[in-house]
Amino acid sequence: MATAVIGTGNIGGALARNLVRGGEPVVLAARDEANAAALAQELGELARAASVEKAIAEADVVVFAVWLDTIKELTAKDTDLLEGKVVVDPSNPIGVDQNGEMMRTLPDDQSAGSVVAALLPTGAHYVKAFGTLGADSLASAANRDPRRAVLFYATDDDAAAAAIERLISAAGFDPVKVGGVADAGRIEVPGGDLHQMGLNGELLDLDRAREVLATTEVTA
Repeated sequence: MATAVIGTGNIGGALARNLVRGGEPVVLAARDEANAAALAQELGELARAASVEKAIAEADVVVFAVWLDTIKELTAKDTDLLEGKVVVDPSNPIGVDQNGEMMRTLPDDQSAGSVVAALLPTGAHYVKAFGTLGADSLASAANRDPRRAVLFYATDDDAAAAAIERLISAAGFDPVKVGGVADAGRIEVPGGDLHQMGLNGELLDLDRAREVLATTEVTA
C-alpha cells in the first residue's frame, strides 16, 4: 500500500520527494491532474498519479497537503473512502485577506486539527503532522547531518501514531509526539508554540525537542 499525497504544491511536493527518497511509494493527486502526473514522472517508479478518489482508495495513508477549506470539501465528498484510512492533516488556519496579507481563519481557541478530525468518519485514524515546518525547511532539512531535525505530530490514535512515525522517519526526520488532537494547535501557525515560526525559525533536534517539551505543559 502507498501513501496518497493530495496536493502537489510546496508542502505536498516536498513531502512526496522526501518519502520517495526514503523508499516509500506514493500516489499523487491534485486539482490539476497534469501537475500530479509531472511530479510522478519526476520521482520515478515509486510514484504514480491518480485522481483524488482513486488515490485515496488505493492508499492506506492519506495526506491532505491542501488548504483547510479544500480539506473540508474533500472530506465531505469522499467520506466513505476515508473509512479505515490514516488521515494526515498538515493544514494551518490561515488564509489571505483582500490586501494579500496572511490572516487567521479560525477563532484563537480553535485549531484546524480539531476541525478536520471532527469531519472524518468514525473509522478513520487522524493525525496532525507534516505542517510543523515551513515548506523550505521541509524540503531542505530532510536527513540533516549529523543530527536529524524533529517533526512534531499530534494524535489520540495508536494506529495513526505508528503510521506517522514510520513516515516521518522515512521522510528524513525524527518523530516526536506532542499530545492528542487537543494539542494540535501547538504545531499550527499562527500561534503554535511548537511550530517552526513559534520557535523563531529554529529547527530542533531530538534532545532540544525533548528539552522544550519538558518545560511546557502537554496534554497526554
